[in-house]
Amino acid sequence: MNNSLFEKLNEEGHLSAASYGKIRANNKAAPFSLHWELTTILYLGVLLLTSGLSVLVYKNIDTIGHQAILLFIALTSAGCFIYCFKKKLPFSTAKVESPNVAFDYVLLLACLLFITFIGYIQFQYNVFGERFGLVTFIPMVVLFFCAYFFDHLGILSLAITNLCAWAGITVTPLEILKANDFNSNTIIITGILLGAGLVCVGVLTRINELKKHFAFTYTNFGMHLLFISTLAAMFTFENIYLLWFVAVLLIAAYFYREALRAKSFYFLLVLTLYLYTGVCFVVLRILFTVSSKVSPFAAEDVLAAKLSVSAESLRSASSKLMRVRVEFS
Repeated sequence: MNNSLFEKLNEEGHLSAASYGKIRANNKAAPFSLHWELTTILYLGVLLLTSGLSVLVYKNIDTIGHQAILLFIALTSAGCFIYCFKKKLPFSTAKVESPNVAFDYVLLLACLLFITFIGYIQFQYNVFGERFGLVTFIPMVVLFFCAYFFDHLGILSLAITNLCAWAGITVTPLEILKANDFNSNTIIITGILLGAGLVCVGVLTRINELKKHFAFTYTNFGMHLLFISTLAAMFTFENIYLLWFVAVLLIAAYFYREALRAKSFYFLLVLTLYLYTGVCFVVLRILFTVSSKVSPFAAEDVLAAKLSVSAESLRSASSKLMRVRVEFS
């Protein structure tokens, strides 16, 4: 409640002192909102629960047994999903509010446990063999479905992360994965294409108004992926780094226009940081290129000439100072 407004009305005589006193008393007795405190506690609870389960499994893996752990994870995840299906509101292409405070966090717990279940059975029993793409593809499909069906931005972020992992694993040869060598040109190009695709999905989401509030998440992931991949290409493809710098400039120009359209200081800040990195690289690269073309003897001659000029300037300044002191005395 805006107390300053009522105080001003009271001072101007538009509100009596008795009415102003009742308003102040009612404002002091108003309930205090604990929404953010409760949501923070629930979020921390989900993180602590999943972390605690991981530590429990790690320390007691020999005594509990893999089947018992997998059964517990599967049943808990299934129970959370059943709760969400029963409590959810009807689907809509617009934003759907959560039915209660705990709903979003129960859904988050269900999805995290599902991802843990898939990773566990692959690590322990190698169910998918060497088809590592399936390990990320199956959770990705489930996460995208849950994000749209239950209208959850956090799950959408997890789904996009799984999409990036699946795309990186799919285009990367098995030998590179086993060697943990991700310095691959293919991954850079894939990142650029995936980033551009995410930005396009964000634009289509906003235009078609299909979960319009998801557009920022798609654009945010696409922007970072585009900038990082393009800068990586500029660092990697050294012979044509200026062409990639032009690409960085074009991407920055697009997101500058988006920042103005959305009145987003965040977009402006991010593109400034990435553009600053690209400009610094180009300037340093040009300076190193120019300095490498100067012969060592020429550089020594230039340095000697500068030193002689500096010495002459110091002698001239010293003689002038002596004359001033003599005249003053």
